[in-house]
Amino acid sequence: MTPLLRFIFPVFLLNLIVIFPTAAANYEVAAYYWPNWHVDARNEKKLGKDWTEWELVKAAKPRFPGHEQPRVPLWGYEDEADPKIMAKKIDAAADNGLTAFIFDWYYYNEGIALDRCLREGFLKAPNRNRLKFSIMWANHDYVDLFPAKLGKQKELWNAGGVTRETFVKATDLMIRDYFSQPNYWKINGKPYFSIYELHTLMAGLGGAEQTRLAFEDFRKRCKAAGLPGLHINAVAWGVQLSSIGNEPIRDISSMNKPAVIVKDAAGLIATLGVDSVTSYVWIHHVGIPSFPSSPYEKWGDEAVAQWPGLQKQFNAPYYPNVSVGWDASPRTDQTQEFANGGYPHMSVITGGTPMLFKKYLENAKAYLDTQPPENRILTINSWNEWTEGSYLEPDTKNKMDYLKALKAVFPPK
Repeated sequence: MTPLLRFIFPVFLLNLIVIFPTAAANYEVAAYYWPNWHVDARNEKKLGKDWTEWELVKAAKPRFPGHEQPRVPLWGYEDEADPKIMAKKIDAAADNGLTAFIFDWYYYNEGIALDRCLREGFLKAPNRNRLKFSIMWANHDYVDLFPAKLGKQKELWNAGGVTRETFVKATDLMIRDYFSQPNYWKINGKPYFSIYELHTLMAGLGGAEQTRLAFEDFRKRCKAAGLPGLHINAVAWGVQLSSIGNEPIRDISSMNKPAVIVKDAAGLIATLGVDSVTSYVWIHHVGIPSFPSSPYEKWGDEAVAQWPGLQKQFNAPYYPNVSVGWDASPRTDQTQEFANGGYPHMSVITGGTPMLFKKYLENAKAYLDTQPPENRILTINSWNEWTEGSYLEPDTKNKMDYLKALKAVFPPK
């Protein structure tokens, strides 16, 4: 090699390293998406014409000294079922390091709900291929939280448990309308499908064995459609043996009923053929010890410390979760006192900042780097849980700072 080539060649290699990152730099970063910011027929029937959950965001008030409410979206109170509006969200997500949205998806024995966001907004957005998408079947009881009244039983709108017939209808729809999409998120070619409450699914189907058979049939139908199989993910909330203090973890999304206690989580996961486990939000694993508020950093430190234990508990790939915050007070009746009375009448996480959020993203990245490349997957709560105080979308206070923090740790591919 000539002296000139000896000089040029190392520089050329250095440029290759910069231009083509190593496999260790490839991560999937997926944010949960709550689709209640468009007009839905069920909501209209119960809550009035053109109702969306933006009404609760607008009505929110400070409930104690220093409480930051209302939260005001920087982009305004937009209709997510509009493809042009969704295109803006997709660009912001992709430009700042997200690789996928995981849509909360609703299908009950009575049929589908809250689906226009995905069908009419995301799938018709002109830039939809910039972002992958998948679905998490949010199969919890759907109750009236719009708003919830302290001391009053929440009206049940739809029960989360479904029959085998409904399960087949819902999963056939997934295969036909979603899994076939070119930008549906797949792991080793298999569509990523997540279940929010595994215990509720098992109760509806009749037990673990019936659920195993339903999953087996689901996989067969995926293969019949030309797919190599199905990647089934379980949200840890639905299968874990855990508690907050001396009380069982409670289902914060629905009726405040105790979660099913699973004595052998790993055995259940193996029996059902579940491929991976992740979390939806830190509140499922870490309680808030004081009322009316508790600091974000303490909450986050405790959540991060649990990741290795969750991996060991399930004996399956565990994808860590980072949560932006927690404040369900907009879902409470703002005319009543703010008291500790069960979801959504509960403590608020305060003191969260983009810099602290970045700290936990860095913790997540370090944790993922200890895992095999195919398991370097992070879930974030969330893109837009405005009425639970956990969102990446810009507001008038933080602007784009949470998204910038994400980009700094997980730059776009």
